[in-house]
Amino acid sequence: MRLSLCLRLSAIGLCAALVACGQGSAPPAAGAGVPPPAEVGVVTVAPGVLGLITELPGRLEASRVAQVRARAAGILQKRLFTEGSQVKAGQALFEIDAAPYQAAFDSARANVAKAEANLMQASALADRYKPLAEAKAISQQEYVSAQAAQKQAQADVAVASAAAQTARLNLGYASVTAPIAGRIGRELATVGALVGQGEATPLALIQQTDPMYVNFTQSAAEVMALRRALEAGQLQRAPGELAAKVRLLLEDGSEYPRAGRLLFSDLTVDASTGQITLRAEVPNPGGVLLPGLYVRVRLEQAQAGSAITLPQQAVTRSAQGDSVLVVGADGKVAPRPVKIGGQQGGKWVILDGLKQGEQVMVDGFQKLRGDAPVKAVPWVAGGKPPSPAASAASAPAASASAPAAAASGATR
Repeated sequence: MRLSLCLRLSAIGLCAALVACGQGSAPPAAGAGVPPPAEVGVVTVAPGVLGLITELPGRLEASRVAQVRARAAGILQKRLFTEGSQVKAGQALFEIDAAPYQAAFDSARANVAKAEANLMQASALADRYKPLAEAKAISQQEYVSAQAAQKQAQADVAVASAAAQTARLNLGYASVTAPIAGRIGRELATVGALVGQGEATPLALIQQTDPMYVNFTQSAAEVMALRRALEAGQLQRAPGELAAKVRLLLEDGSEYPRAGRLLFSDLTVDASTGQITLRAEVPNPGGVLLPGLYVRVRLEQAQAGSAITLPQQAVTRSAQGDSVLVVGADGKVAPRPVKIGGQQGGKWVILDGLKQGEQVMVDGFQKLRGDAPVKAVPWVAGGKPPSPAASAASAPAASASAPAAAASGATR
């Protein structure tokens, strides 16, 4: 009897278990298997005034350059400056042997004194003959000869004075001075060398590096396209175009802290390169910028009145044109052709094709499935934050795991 009772109880328990399993495997409710819309990152279109920055290659150049040369022939005796130092205009740099020039100057001064003495004698004779000629005491020819001798003596004084001035200049050239203020380089002729013999020998180079000039080039095609856009009203002329500010990017990628200003734009196109040369002036009080240094020049030449900037991955460029994907109010994604006006800070500048408030797809292209709707979420550069739906879905899972763990502990 006991065995029969145990068999009946086992059969009842087995049936209950089968019923429970049958209830757990019931078919899902209608619509429970449809996946939610895929989340894609979007940016909202917000037009605004934007200065169009053009980045061009350029080279730095000293604003003033003077080559110091020997204007007097002789032996170089002294160097009076430190190489690489800052010099002032008129500062003595070299001394050339001045002995022959001093002797020539002394001789010229003596000739001046001699000519002045002859002039004094000729003037006294002419003054003495004047009343005699009026009284008919001497012939008119004698008086005219005395006047001619006086004028000849005056001319001799002028010639001697000019020769003395030339000798003074040559004596001054023996002391070589700086023609401009700036930084002087290494000496190009050593002490003891014969300089100025037959030609003006280079002695040193002085460069004025504050301010600095930066010469850069721009494609003539870009300039023409910019002018057409300005004439069509798509772009506005930058305020103060001729004094537009420029920024320099150094070779290490850093930006020079001081802004420069545009000086001029050349009117001639280089026939070999098709480039137009521009020049800007940049302050350089600390001497950080050096002549000949390669830089990148950022120049604002125009402004877009209703420009839009988009990340580069949002724009598809092809031979048929440029386009973006726009997410509509119904969640459907549709392509849209756009017009690009260049780059700005790593983003494309959109001049036409989009309206304010539209949502442009930036991320999640791999999630698109035909004509299926998507869910637009704000795109964040560098990564997309977790969506609220994902956070809500993870919360019940964590809550369900706690009773299971507790039940497991109770079983053990």
